[in-house]
Amino acid sequence: MNKSSARLYAFEGQQDLASPQLVYYPALIRQNIQKMIAIAGGADRLWPHIKTHKMAQVVQMQLEAGIDRFKCATIAEAEMAAQAGAKRITLAYPLVGPNIRRFAALQQAFPQVEFFAIGDDTQQIRLLGQACQANVLMDVDMGQHRTGVALDKVEAMYREWNTLPGITMRGMHCYDGHRHESSRQVREEIIAPVDQQIEAIKGRLQADGLDCSILIMGGTPSFPVHAEMTGEFLSPGTCVIQDAGYRNAYPDLQFTPAAALLTRVISRPSRDTFTLDLGCKAVATDPTPERAEIVGMEYARTVIQNEEHWVVRVPEEHIDDIPPIGTELFALPIHVCPTSALYPEVPVVEDGKIVGWWKVAARDRRLTL
Repeated sequence: MNKSSARLYAFEGQQDLASPQLVYYPALIRQNIQKMIAIAGGADRLWPHIKTHKMAQVVQMQLEAGIDRFKCATIAEAEMAAQAGAKRITLAYPLVGPNIRRFAALQQAFPQVEFFAIGDDTQQIRLLGQACQANVLMDVDMGQHRTGVALDKVEAMYREWNTLPGITMRGMHCYDGHRHESSRQVREEIIAPVDQQIEAIKGRLQADGLDCSILIMGGTPSFPVHAEMTGEFLSPGTCVIQDAGYRNAYPDLQFTPAAALLTRVISRPSRDTFTLDLGCKAVATDPTPERAEIVGMEYARTVIQNEEHWVVRVPEEHIDDIPPIGTELFALPIHVCPTSALYPEVPVVEDGKIVGWWKVAARDRRLTL
């Protein structure tokens, strides 16, 4: 086992903390925030997503670093960010059904905050304008084909929306979450022509007097590329906390995982396997087959994972490294965003000690609105 890497997450009193438990490390979070700002070229270019952590304390850490714009996926996340002191908040998820009314209530509850909605459907935007006065960013399909207006329809639809009562068009939301190329060069080659199309559309709209001053570009893997190719706002998210999945997939992104899962060995089913108490109720299940990486035992591979059990196998040359039953280990989630949402609160460790607990406030779909 690589003891030096394990020491990064070890802390005094860990033997008294029930497992499995997600733990946050503020010093590492601060380092990641500063790296994010350095890549962006300044805090004023950042419009980071908060879905990874869903915590007021992490929002406040970014505010202290000069970041005052945030992006979110739910009304609850938006309300939490507003309560924490955010100045501008984009709800980067289509508003349908009761969420239109809730968005209107959100604006009324926090008049000091500038809110932005996104959308890709004219009737949806028309209904929003009937419910309230709303700043809108057109959601652009950058190639992921999940939501968003196709590039060849963006300009005409933008002009149409600019005429809708109650709607103030402010720009475009340009998320390319499908950019998973490990090579930075490949990402650049693919992103460049799309950015050029977006900038051309913006230029024509503004030349005709339409406001298109806000473009929010990219996610964690792509924001460094957009940072160099445009002067627009950038929207990383995961890298504030970082996980093993992004760390392994994108070697050019030198962020450190700032959250780890405390887990314990509970069984030795065979000579080359052991079982941890880190089941699928404790770590996100969307990556397969590996959902976490054991710190110092990165060679361990999943045999099975059930609700409360995670059985892993080690190569023959590492059988002697299998720890005894009861041993405390740390595992890094492959996908930290949904992992955070599994915990109502997390202990925070500074200088090797637990200094408090932070509530994962916006894991709930509803706070007060």
